Amino acid sequence: MAHDLVLHGARLLTGTDQHPPAAPLETSPDGWVAVADGRVAALGHGVPPEAAERVDLAGDWLTPGYVDVHVHGGAGGDVMAPERADRDAVRRVHACHGTTAMLASTVSRPPAELHEAVSRLADDIGSPSSEPIARLVGIHLEGPFLSRVRRGAHQETALRPPDPVETEALLEAGRGSVRTVTIAPELPGGLDLVRRLVAAGVTVAVGHTEADAATVRAAVDAGARVITHTFNGMQPLHHRRPGVVGMAMDLPQLTCELILDLVHVDPVAARALVHAAGADRICLVTDAMAATGMSDGTYELGGQTVEVVDGRVRLQGTTTLAGSTLTMATAVENAVAHLGIDVPTAVAMATTIPAALLPGVDAGRLHADWPADMVRLDDVAHLRGVWISGRPVDSVDPRPKEVTVG
Repeated sequence: MAHDLVLHGARLLTGTDQHPPAAPLETSPDGWVAVADGRVAALGHGVPPEAAERVDLAGDWLTPGYVDVHVHGGAGGDVMAPERADRDAVRRVHACHGTTAMLASTVSRPPAELHEAVSRLADDIGSPSSEPIARLVGIHLEGPFLSRVRRGAHQETALRPPDPVETEALLEAGRGSVRTVTIAPELPGGLDLVRRLVAAGVTVAVGHTEADAATVRAAVDAGARVITHTFNGMQPLHHRRPGVVGMAMDLPQLTCELILDLVHVDPVAARALVHAAGADRICLVTDAMAATGMSDGTYELGGQTVEVVDGRVRLQGTTTLAGSTLTMATAVENAVAHLGIDVPTAVAMATTIPAALLPGVDAGRLHADWPADMVRLDDVAHLRGVWISGRPVDSVDPRPKEVTVG
């Protein structure tokens, strides 16, 4: 086979045996990946094959592209925007920061508006692009079946109790692309909805919830498998009332989303979660909104005005966090810098672990005949290159801004 591209001289992480446990450490810098027609044609170690283009990675890590299962926006755009250009802008800016596959996360909106947004996103999935932008591989419905008490930045008037009729309508609008739904299981009909979604092949996440430990356990027994942005949108951990956070740490069935911008979760709490749950249950996410990749200012999220100051997003006039301006590149860097883990483990948190929540999606691994989606990292997980379907993404930020706790 004639290869279009060979990347060689790499410490190769394929993700093939990465979850669980985290990726084995490859110390020999002689790994290579050959690409043909946008897909992985072959991969291995030693002398690389010939190709039309060869790139020597000089001993850097070559890993699968990042998979972000919680993205609302970026580059001034929102995944729920009516205009395709705005939705594509989201995928473009996240690609520049290493995300090669993503879920579009909606927010709670009135039924007709939410239905229309899901239908548009279903149209976007699989549609061709003339440029290398992050592949949209599904939809994450964050709401509208959420707790009013723990609603965060979700508009209160857009929240409602679980409704099987509306749920079926949303799944139908998504035409098989609704991959994850976040709900508050303590709401009337919440556990029934968990079972209904699981039966439909949808991953259920617990989030924006007042659930106690018993209710979380019941939701897991019904099939829930994810905690949405752990620590946020739920009661804090209490030694006599462990709640969602305690059950996230304790129940091995649960994967824990973590927004590692060092704003949503203090590094001490993040490390405690890793130690308690295990690194193989931590899924890095951005929860990014429209201001990602943009300057500070005023933006809109879910029908509400938000203010961005020093990269931190809050509902206007409040202290309520409203998404983030985090990128996966910075999240992975922060994992290495602040969680006391190595590059392969941090990469697993951004690739194989989120990909395991998306059965049937070819993402999160370097595998023969899968899309040639790859990132290049240095020794501290700084992003040095991105390829989507074998095509380079040109605008890689030379040093993504790291938000620190102040």
